[in-house]
Amino acid sequence: MINNSENFTIAFYNIENLFDVKNDPSTYDDDFTPTSIKRWTPKRYQKKLLKLGTVISQIGEENSEVSPVIIGLAEVENKKVLSDLVTSKNLIEQQYSYIHYDSKDERGIDVALLYKSDLFEVTHSETFSVYFEKEPGVQDYTRDILLVKGKLNNEDINIIVNHWSSRREGTKETEFKRIAAAKVVNSIIKELKSNDSDTKIIVMGDFNDNPNCNSLLMLEQESSLYNPFKTVWSRDNGSLNHHFQWHLFDQILFSTNFFDTSNSKLVFSDAQVFNSKFLTQYTGKYKGQPFRTYSGKKYKGGFSDHFPVFIQLKTS
Repeated sequence: MINNSENFTIAFYNIENLFDVKNDPSTYDDDFTPTSIKRWTPKRYQKKLLKLGTVISQIGEENSEVSPVIIGLAEVENKKVLSDLVTSKNLIEQQYSYIHYDSKDERGIDVALLYKSDLFEVTHSETFSVYFEKEPGVQDYTRDILLVKGKLNNEDINIIVNHWSSRREGTKETEFKRIAAAKVVNSIIKELKSNDSDTKIIVMGDFNDNPNCNSLLMLEQESSLYNPFKTVWSRDNGSLNHHFQWHLFDQILFSTNFFDTSNSKLVFSDAQVFNSKFLTQYTGKYKGQPFRTYSGKKYKGGFSDHFPVFIQLKTS
């Protein structure tokens, strides 16, 4: 049973290309095979699983007696890698279940949700696609958006997990894709609220935009969400580093009823980037940045190019 002072940790983590070692002919996963230029071998795959298990089990541990009850993930290839992750040596004791759907993303990566089924009871899950075109009449496929409904601490909660389109072809040039994703999330929330105007909603993801970008501001304003990561982000604090600048693409937003101390059994208490020293590069010009698995084609043997982020909810 949960004691009265329990904190629930809810996290999100872009785990940087968790692929198995087998080639999937239907996706562009050719880099992640043993014979590719990246030499993605079973040994390297197992090492990554162990490293990710170490991270996930420790997120939010300073303020909570248990590892995160819910963790959204980005960049997972399929159900097999999730099964291997939750049964890996450093995570198996946490007894995570998972939810995953294959999307039509060309790289073959999806979002997923890990959860502790003894604490979070899933009642429904489904995915939503984001439609835009790379040229007139030709659809450009990206990661689907995952909606999971369930009960936490006997309260209904809706979790929406995202991994929006990257900025690889230019921030301005690709902004329309992230705006399109924001519109889909807003429509999901509108539908949820049409059934229950006071329903609790958590939106998490790698948005490939910072808290002050138009796409995130749209979510806040149109769906009445609160983004605690607006004040977490600073010159010295973010979830990823690009050209020696900190960005906070990984965020968790939520409906304002998580502030309702009189009517809610779950109340927001904290938001942080999980950037413990063991997750960083210890030396060199990239000191303090996320210790990644690959830098381009070069194997580094680290965790991910992103830090996890998390919020904590107090039970009342």
